[in-house]
Amino acid sequence: MPIIVDRNTVLLVQGITGREGSYHTEVMLKYGTRIEAGTSPGKGGMNVSGVPVYNTVKEAIDKHPNINTSIVFVPAPFACDAVYEAIDAGIKRIVVITEGIPLHDELKLISYAKLKGVIIVGPNCPGVISPGERVKVGIMPERSFKPGYIGIVSRSGTLTYEISEALSLAGFGQSTVVGIGGDPITGLDFIDVVEMFFNDVDTMGVVVVGEIGGDAEERLASYIKSVGLRKPIIAFIAGKTAPPGKRMGHAGAIISMGMGSAESKIKAFESVGIPVASTPMQIVELARLKFRWGV
Repeated sequence: MPIIVDRNTVLLVQGITGREGSYHTEVMLKYGTRIEAGTSPGKGGMNVSGVPVYNTVKEAIDKHPNINTSIVFVPAPFACDAVYEAIDAGIKRIVVITEGIPLHDELKLISYAKLKGVIIVGPNCPGVISPGERVKVGIMPERSFKPGYIGIVSRSGTLTYEISEALSLAGFGQSTVVGIGGDPITGLDFIDVVEMFFNDVDTMGVVVVGEIGGDAEERLASYIKSVGLRKPIIAFIAGKTAPPGKRMGHAGAIISMGMGSAESKIKAFESVGIPVASTPMQIVELARLKFRWGV
């Protein structure tokens, strides 16, 4: 089975009446995602693309007890409260699309989620898609993906789409694609998702799309050193030409005091047998070398 989202996913959309929430609700429904309800305080009784809207998560869960996943399109000042509400209502998988949540709020939120045994994808992420199941919980353009056996995990949104589409066109489809988000603090990290892919029978190889800033890639390399390459992994690191001290794109992409450089991440990956592509398109060449079940 794919990881995180599959045909058993039953979705709640928090912030469903906003511009982004309403648009992506329609897109996710057309793709095949099962959306049972949405929430928007003060707008209970409405519907969006045929999806009933409730004032609170509890009301939605009471009416639709099969809901097991939430996606959050709530503006940053209110996003944490929305996630806490979903956690306290018993939802165990939450994808947080919202960007701009303060760092300390993210820390507290993610700590609380872990305490409650809740999976958080994000914040500031494009979500998760499992092409073979026709399930998408997020904002990824579905044209970039096709069913297959590669698991992709990425800190970058647009590079996720670009690399996935190139692989799809070359005959390498995906089991699940996970955008973990570009903030310094995220719920799931590379280690969490790669471990899920290692344990997933439908995933035969893994693509890691990293970028400058932080130490997520180095920590993944340390994890691989301890457990071994249980499945082939290839990677790309964005930001090789980024100047130190300048934020590139989003909060997590910054090199500071020599830490988080592309060079350190590439060295860490190569030291544990993970080849790193020089360009996004070279990922296809590495896939042909490492993923021999493809075209």
